[in-house]
Amino acid sequence: MKLIKIKFTLYLGLLLILAALSSCQEEEERLPILGPREVQEGDTLYHTIPDFAFVDQDSTLVTPETFQGDIYVADFFFTSCPTICPKMKSQMLRVYKKYQGNDNVKFLSHSIDPAHDTVAVLRDYAERLGVDAGKWHFVTGDREAIFDIAQNSYMASALEDEAEPGGLVHSGAFLLIDSQRRVRGHYDGTKAEEVDQLMRNMDLLLNEENP
Repeated sequence: MKLIKIKFTLYLGLLLILAALSSCQEEEERLPILGPREVQEGDTLYHTIPDFAFVDQDSTLVTPETFQGDIYVADFFFTSCPTICPKMKSQMLRVYKKYQGNDNVKFLSHSIDPAHDTVAVLRDYAERLGVDAGKWHFVTGDREAIFDIAQNSYMASALEDEAEPGGLVHSGAFLLIDSQRRVRGHYDGTKAEEVDQLMRNMDLLLNEENP
């Protein structure tokens, strides 16, 4: 009887250890929440993407409600960009094709050259990429508003620079945003290995949001 009790105790101990390890693993697999935060009355308030309103390639108004309940990947580009944009778009297409059938994943590309990138130009650009307008939104709008949301909300660079090819400069960042508008990842969209990491992290985030 004593031997049975000892075995049972060891078995329970093993179960507790495995449960603890599993819990730690789950904690490790949760993506961080990026950006500034503050504590108010014991609650942590995280940085979130504020309200916005831009127009996409179908002349549809795109707001945070467009992504309600979904995760999305955001970036900044312009259609006449002679430097990093073609590489970024080929990498984003990889991500798009992987999640093309997942209704909980969307994409948001902001043009930083709205004077040139009209709705018609963006429509032609999206059609040449062969993507679904309801899943991947290419948006245009007030340039200063786009610059502001890039730098102060998505923590990405986008600004005018006469010394740069095309007169504009922007980072190649892909930003992973969760359904609560929080930034959960920042990746170099010109590097295949970082885009691979983005896709792994998208899977983690989808599991987190849809356990």
